[in-house]
Amino acid sequence: MKNIINLFVLVVLFISQSVFAQQSIRPSYHFVFGKQKRVKNAIIINDKSIYNDAKGYGFDFNTMPNFIKKSMNGPLISADKAFYFSTKIPEGNYQVKIKVANPNGQSKTTIKAESRRLMMENIVPKKGIVNEEIFIVNVKSRIISASKNVILKEREHNKLDWDSKLTLEFAVNPAIIALEIIPVDDQITVFLAGNSTVVNQDNEPWASWGQMIPNFFGAGVAIANHAESGLTLGSFLGSNRLDKIWSVMKKGDYLFIEFGHNDQKEKGVNDGAFKSYSERLRLFVNSFRERGGIPIIVTSTGRRSFDKEGNVLETLGDYPTAAKKVASELDVPLIDLNSMSKTFYKALGEEESKKAFVHYPANSYPNQKTALADNTHFNPYGAYQLSKMIVQEIINQNIELKKYIKNFNFFNPAQPDSITSWIWPESPRSDVLKPDGN
Repeated sequence: MKNIINLFVLVVLFISQSVFAQQSIRPSYHFVFGKQKRVKNAIIINDKSIYNDAKGYGFDFNTMPNFIKKSMNGPLISADKAFYFSTKIPEGNYQVKIKVANPNGQSKTTIKAESRRLMMENIVPKKGIVNEEIFIVNVKSRIISASKNVILKEREHNKLDWDSKLTLEFAVNPAIIALEIIPVDDQITVFLAGNSTVVNQDNEPWASWGQMIPNFFGAGVAIANHAESGLTLGSFLGSNRLDKIWSVMKKGDYLFIEFGHNDQKEKGVNDGAFKSYSERLRLFVNSFRERGGIPIIVTSTGRRSFDKEGNVLETLGDYPTAAKKVASELDVPLIDLNSMSKTFYKALGEEESKKAFVHYPANSYPNQKTALADNTHFNPYGAYQLSKMIVQEIINQNIELKKYIKNFNFFNPAQPDSITSWIWPESPRSDVLKPDGN
């Protein structure tokens, strides 16, 4: 019997070591699009390069760009609609280096990663000039250990954030010459813990600030969004998501914590803003600090709600106050997104503020037979404005992350970007099903 137990232990250890050995093997890739001269160790991608797991790279989701054999910048790919390119890689942080051209003077490139994370927007090189653009993308796995996984919701199983690939979406009218993917271990990882107002929303027209904020950070920072729709602090813990963050974090990493929308629906004896919510918030902060991380508390975004006089109502009860109290008690930086979001709605006005949320007439999207009128969840414009509030507060509070900020000018939520001048190339994937926790 003892020998059987010992054998079992050895098998478990072997499996565990195999899992983590596979995760630690992180290859680099250098792809060139079309046959190019003198490109050492590069993989040539052509119109037959369709993704499959065996090969591990290629164009994905039945999309294919146009291959331009001759241009003033040499061979490249372009398209008049979005296309996807995927590479099978283990979890971790990766530097993505892309050569972007503009041979005809009309190219413009926006790139999203995984579940529609905005990585770079509206890149327009000078005609005939090739830009080398670099960003950092985080790839995550639900594996925590040989015996423990993140417990995904049913809807999450189809999310690009949780598959075994790094998927890049190229949009507008891109002109791409080459793509490099290189594993990096020296980046500061900014983990996001939250609900549907933070999560990377997979499909149009839904969006959250967590998927917009990568656009504003250069090399040196990776955004790892572990938020999910419908979650509370308690269900984030219960589904092993904080355990997952603990398993991959390192000293000096950050954790942004935004909960409240769903927590306020919990009605147990020990629930409430100043009971279970505050206790769990302390747990998140203290446990992350104990491991050498830097926690930041974010108050919940307000819902869109106006009184008869046009004033924005507080819809989160005592939860923003409780978050502030915990932040003060534990001496944690606090970003008051609740207050700034209400300032933003007030600036737009009751009617115009609908354009920051998922308010669309019937038939705006495929299979959408009825109007969408959601005053909790944001569309890409609203999510983008919220992300700028977070970035501005990082600067205002002199948080160390500010030195990695790029593509950003001063932002005032009382004077948001013009809706009519803001550009968002929609992704091909859309869904009329509302996120959990509405």
